[in-house]
Amino acid sequence: MRNLLTADWVIGHDGRSHVIWTRGEVVFEQDRIIFVGTGFGGHVDRRIDYGEAVIGPGFVDLDALGDLDSTVLSFDNGDDHSSGRLWTEDYIKQGPTEAYTPEEELFKYRYAFCQLIRNGITTAMPITSMYYRAWAETYEEFSGVAGISRDLGLRTYLGPCYMSGITLAAQHGSPIQHWDEPSGLAGLAEAARFIADFDGAAGGLIRTMLAPDRIETCTPTLLAQTAAVAAETGVPVRLHCCQSAYEVDLVERLRGVSPYAWLDQLGLLNRQAILPHGIHLRAGDLERLRDSGASIVHCPVVFARDGEVLRSFARYRDFGIRIAMGTDTAPPDMLDNLRQGLTLCRVADSGNTASAADFYNAATLGGAAALGRDDIGRLSPGAQADITVFDLGGFHLGPFIDPVKTMVLAGTGRDFTHSWIAGRPVMIDREIPGADLPAMQRQAQHQFEKLMEHQRRRAPGAPPADQVFRPSFRRAN
Repeated sequence: MRNLLTADWVIGHDGRSHVIWTRGEVVFEQDRIIFVGTGFGGHVDRRIDYGEAVIGPGFVDLDALGDLDSTVLSFDNGDDHSSGRLWTEDYIKQGPTEAYTPEEELFKYRYAFCQLIRNGITTAMPITSMYYRAWAETYEEFSGVAGISRDLGLRTYLGPCYMSGITLAAQHGSPIQHWDEPSGLAGLAEAARFIADFDGAAGGLIRTMLAPDRIETCTPTLLAQTAAVAAETGVPVRLHCCQSAYEVDLVERLRGVSPYAWLDQLGLLNRQAILPHGIHLRAGDLERLRDSGASIVHCPVVFARDGEVLRSFARYRDFGIRIAMGTDTAPPDMLDNLRQGLTLCRVADSGNTASAADFYNAATLGGAAALGRDDIGRLSPGAQADITVFDLGGFHLGPFIDPVKTMVLAGTGRDFTHSWIAGRPVMIDREIPGADLPAMQRQAQHQFEKLMEHQRRRAPGAPPADQVFRPSFRRAN
């Protein structure tokens, strides 16, 4: 079926950059766009006019929450030794446990993937927390995740996370490392098997990746073998890196060089590397990033909540470093990340050094470039029909400026009403076909309470919940 979509505004791509069409048209057949512009003269089977709206490309989220977010539990509560968020030496001795059943693990992905679709995200690399697991993710689990991705129609890059260590809170409260290299190598073997079995599944909707957890939780052997698998398969490697002072100091102490220099030595700092978050740097790191072709994934909201900021988006951009975007927390509102990222960049630079268009590019073209693709993150002939519709009719948006500025300054993910991925309608009038969102919300609340109880029991002395998760105000009854 040949579909023609039209709206007051269309954000297309002319082969060089995004461009804006007034009363534009997007025509697609099956999973590919065949026309963007005005005055399409060919035959169409269906016309849909979205009216006062923006038709644009879907967002590419390379640090997309696939979880019920646990970082929000530290909001106003902290994540120090007493909170139970970090594992303790006693917890390791007792034996780590899973917060969820296998069925609940899969539900959290379905819930999170629906949230991503609702927020205009059409390509996602999911991320979950390992603190609530017995260790890391598994092949069997991700076989189920692939099925969820296929059923919902979300374009994903999947692979079970693996690690050879984890950060603990010692008895005195300071962080220390616990190592289990055999488990890390077994996890890498499962990840390689997943790549062989699932790369290109669901008609290409599902692609794969290697996902070592964090650079400070990986041994040299694990990362060297990861580099070998990446070279053999050509899949991207996502590795959280340079996101805390503790991590950078630890890597320098254990490996003798900065995290980026260590990745360079191991053969992992290259075009395949996708690296959230890149905040804490050492001398020469910007040059290493630029020269390697690696991509930074900028997730401003989750770090701003803890008072941290990239210094700065504009500096990295001007240095020639490729920047993509991620949400990394709940809600997975990419527009909020673009807005706060833009504001924080200007604060960090004490000036108007970046624009709404710069951040919109990072969330679309930057993510596509990080994945080595020119067929997503844009609306142009030959590109995938990954299309979003943003409603401009909301009173909260105020007077219209232009499509991108209005979206970034006043919009939220809740303003997206329709999404198509590979030509399939995955959201219609804010509803996701086949998903009972109210029932999912009830199940999510039930599981979130289990997550909180799991963390409470890990806290030293297992204190009452209101001491671990303090209420904003004293409860009156």
